Amino acid sequence: MQVTGPDDRWAWEEIDLGAVRRNARAFKQIIGPRTQMMCAVKADAYGHGAVECTKALHSGGASQFAVATVAEGVELRKAGIEWPILMLNQCPVEAVDTLIEYDIMPAVYQVEFALAYGERAAALGKVGKYHLAVDTGMTRIGVLPADAVEFRRTIDFHRGLECAGTFTHFATADEPANWDFELQANRFAETVEALRNAGLETGLVHCDNTPGTIMHPKQRYDMCRVGIGLYGLQPADITRTRIDLEPVMSVRARVIRTVYPQVGAGVSYGMTYRVPARGVQVATVPVGYADGLARVLSNRMEVLVNGQRMQQVGRICMDQFMFAVPVNTARTYRPVHPVEVGDIVTIIGRDGDDEITVDDMAVTRDTINYEVTCDFGLRLEKIYV
Repeated sequence: MQVTGPDDRWAWEEIDLGAVRRNARAFKQIIGPRTQMMCAVKADAYGHGAVECTKALHSGGASQFAVATVAEGVELRKAGIEWPILMLNQCPVEAVDTLIEYDIMPAVYQVEFALAYGERAAALGKVGKYHLAVDTGMTRIGVLPADAVEFRRTIDFHRGLECAGTFTHFATADEPANWDFELQANRFAETVEALRNAGLETGLVHCDNTPGTIMHPKQRYDMCRVGIGLYGLQPADITRTRIDLEPVMSVRARVIRTVYPQVGAGVSYGMTYRVPARGVQVATVPVGYADGLARVLSNRMEVLVNGQRMQQVGRICMDQFMFAVPVNTARTYRPVHPVEVGDIVTIIGRDGDDEITVDDMAVTRDTINYEVTCDFGLRLEKIYV
């Protein structure tokens, strides 16, 4: 099935929900039936659409979901998602009513927040579930291992609180035989043991992220938190031989204008590209840096049109970019394969026998695949296939 895009704008994302389900099943297979799978759908499912992906991931074996903000959790609840949702951070105390109303579990690591959360839950006749965050060495959020038992004793008297989980996050799970990873893993194991020896409920214990789930089976505990791999992207080169994943996102648009400029004519702001020969065709596409196509890619990226690679030219604008079509100067000064208004342009994805991947673009941008997909999720309409 060829998607032609929305009627109101010739630019869109295609999201393959079948690939989402199959990727989830691939992770669930290596995790095993006794360990739960929490799927990260924060940042609009890394730009793929949180609500639709959450439903697909649940059918692929996910039992819980992770978000980054209160609003992300509320969006899922309003869409009818009833499965457990963990917010991987604390929020301002002013938002605890919303957490309780929509049954969103926060990460907890500050006494003042925990008590305010529990107090409000008790006042409403409810119990505020939370996951204890432990900072084992990433120096981002969490209680320090040495303080975990005392922290829990300080808040556990409150009838409005219930510890539903205990977790940490690895900084170097994608690096084999890494000393920092081993140190974090040992600190977490010791913290969990200390909590249990003190008679404190740990809830679901979890620490493996996407690379950890693939590479470190000993750290899977009660649940694994899987993220980027669900969307068909490898968290590291070393994981490519360990799990097969299918790409989920394609980014496409349609040509909105074509022109044959004179030799020497400039293209876009600053005229960083000038037409080098007679008969060069320049086409305009309605995608720009406001849609996630980073300006740093200007004059450095290619697109696929009718199965052929074309060079992007000129600076990428907020809402458009241009590409040049090769010419046959030997006879007609016209392109060998001219493009027409309405032709589909593939920015990310497959066209015929060729493909441009998220990882290809990440390398050109000198960034990670996570950022590329999140950026494309900013404004483009999502079409689920």
